[in-house]
Amino acid sequence: MTATPVAASKEKIVEDFNAVVSEAEQLLRTVASLGVDKSGAVREDLDKALASARGKLAEIRERSVAQACAAADMTDDYVKENPYQALGVVAVVAGLAGLVCGLALARR
Repeated sequence: MTATPVAASKEKIVEDFNAVVSEAEQLLRTVASLGVDKSGAVREDLDKALASARGKLAEIRERSVAQACAAADMTDDYVKENPYQALGVVAVVAGLAGLVCGLALARR
């Protein structure tokens, strides 16, 4: 089965985050093993890694916002084209939510 675009994006986010964490852990190990005199170079490497992480997170944020906006636009278009079906879906969801709440309160 092929992955959906959302699932693929989620996997990419997890991979990027794990890569950043691994790089940070490696830098921390390096700092712990070095003396004070070499800490400046390691600090520069850490600053570069953090800048890279910030860039990746900004890119992920932009992609996520774009996907959310696209989904909202598609939903808006669907509701405008099919108002009665949308109301039906809302009624069913509200009814199910009421049923679940009622069952939960009845168990008490």
